[in-house]
Amino acid sequence: MNPADIVMLLRKLTIPFRLFEHEAVFTTTESSKLKVDIPGALTKQLLMKERNGDRVILAIVMHDKKVDMKKFAKLLESKPLEFSSAELMMELLHVTPGSVTPFGLIFDSTHRIEVIVDVDAWNIGQFQFHPLINTATITLDQHGFEKFLRHTGHNFFLRTIPSKFT
Repeated sequence: MNPADIVMLLRKLTIPFRLFEHEAVFTTTESSKLKVDIPGALTKQLLMKERNGDRVILAIVMHDKKVDMKKFAKLLESKPLEFSSAELMMELLHVTPGSVTPFGLIFDSTHRIEVIVDVDAWNIGQFQFHPLINTATITLDQHGFEKFLRHTGHNFFLRTIPSKFT
């Protein structure tokens, strides 16, 4: 599956979206400097896993939030969390670092990944996600995001994800 396949899938599911092509960006700081006005919440998608455990979390948070991993693990009643390796990203989402996206959930047929959306990001009402590569961004609203997740068979949970500065 490639970005064109994601676009075709969104059309098939009748999910309204907009596609923006741009130079490669690897961080949300780089994304914020694009000379393209892309609507929606500028978020980062963090793939985390339990240290010495099996749980895998895809957290969607605002671009400037520094997640307090200890408090987040406690909130989830989880073992300590750490960021996933590039190998795990590729295995589960078929993406490389800098391209983590919920669109990769299409590959998680065993539903190993838990999706947690930060309330701050959810409340904006529209999201920006890479379509498996970091040279484009797709925007879609909450309803479209929920419809996509239903298609993949994933649930999501809204949480106030703890910040290091709260």
